Amino acid sequence: MKSGKVDVLLGLQWGDEGKGKVVDVLTPNYDVIARFQGGPNAGHTLEFKGEKYVLRSIPSGIFQGGKVNIIGNGVVLAPDLFMQEAKDLEKSGHDLRNRLHISKKAHLIMPTHRVLDAAYERQKGKSKVGTTGKGIGPTYTDKVSRNGLRVGDIFDHFEEKYAAHKARHEEILRSLNFTDYDITEVEKTWMEGIEYMKQFNIVDSEYEIDQILRSGKSILCEGAQGTMLDIDFGSYPFVTSSNTVCAGACTGLGIGPNKIGEVFGIMKAYCTRVGAGPFPTELFDETGAKIRDLGHEYGAVTGRERRCGWIDLVALRYAIAVNGVTQLIMMKSDVLDGFDTIKACVAYKQNGVEIDHFPYSIDEGIEPVYKELPGWKTDMTKFTSEEEFPVEFKNYIDFLEAELETPIKIISIGPDRDQTIVRK
Repeated sequence: MKSGKVDVLLGLQWGDEGKGKVVDVLTPNYDVIARFQGGPNAGHTLEFKGEKYVLRSIPSGIFQGGKVNIIGNGVVLAPDLFMQEAKDLEKSGHDLRNRLHISKKAHLIMPTHRVLDAAYERQKGKSKVGTTGKGIGPTYTDKVSRNGLRVGDIFDHFEEKYAAHKARHEEILRSLNFTDYDITEVEKTWMEGIEYMKQFNIVDSEYEIDQILRSGKSILCEGAQGTMLDIDFGSYPFVTSSNTVCAGACTGLGIGPNKIGEVFGIMKAYCTRVGAGPFPTELFDETGAKIRDLGHEYGAVTGRERRCGWIDLVALRYAIAVNGVTQLIMMKSDVLDGFDTIKACVAYKQNGVEIDHFPYSIDEGIEPVYKELPGWKTDMTKFTSEEEFPVEFKNYIDFLEAELETPIKIISIGPDRDQTIVRK
């Protein structure tokens, strides 16, 4: 029996690493692209031929003609936002109906989940997580507490199931004294989204994936957000509600761990974070603002300013270990083109003691220990091969590979699909 391969692509920092672009670049090497977790809180931005697209729930391989794209069971899906996203893609000439498959076991984000999101954030007061307000957390909470509504439910007494779930949410909201909301219009669009979803291939995705692999075909699994936002291994409690690590591809798609081959870990040449939570290398000075402006560091979905800082090798070594990363992909190298000096955090000082591991808590008492390297002071955005890289940038790559003990195979020097250099 032939057996296909499964490779996994995921972020190693706090999300926003540039996964969408890389999936688009790698898609020609695969037969199927599958998204394994997260929801419309994560936006993957792609640019090519002068056009810019932001994908929230649809896998980033959808632009490469003829490839099947699967939304896996680990994803939480908002029908109204999905409909809007899909229709926008259809207007731009991308036919999705036959190429986009949706798992029956994916959970649905209800309008009341978004209200619950707001209510829970208000209740937390000063200890807010800084959610996107898309209802992701409450949806995963319902999933884990065995109260979820799934895509497969839309074909079986759906109105009754929806009403029961809505009534339960309303009871919770009353108990939280959170009653000043109106979902009438949202609910109408949401129901239109349910009918719209029925036009797509809604499948038992675990069986479909098994058949794909049995036929000898290849799958690229696409993660959302980043390792440091993982519910188990991230900077808890300032994390997302799903497993963003490589293991999430197994549970989010129904793939056995022995099927996993390459694990592509994506990182920026620096570091960013959106929302609340600790960030050891965050810069509060002109350098941080300069990185934000040059890198256009604003959330693809929320438009929020991203917090910016130097690359954190302590956190990256940790992320590489928990994911089993086999090769690295470095994004936004061009953003650092104009800096005289580049810094990299090689260790932490915790309460005055230097450590090189990622500790249980990074909330307080963490001070980054930096190594300084000379900048390359060269515009690399027009380069087409690694031979053109200035020696200072080559030295930066060599330094990172030595520190992380993992090869950097792909380097991005701009937002466009063509501004991608694959190293030999």
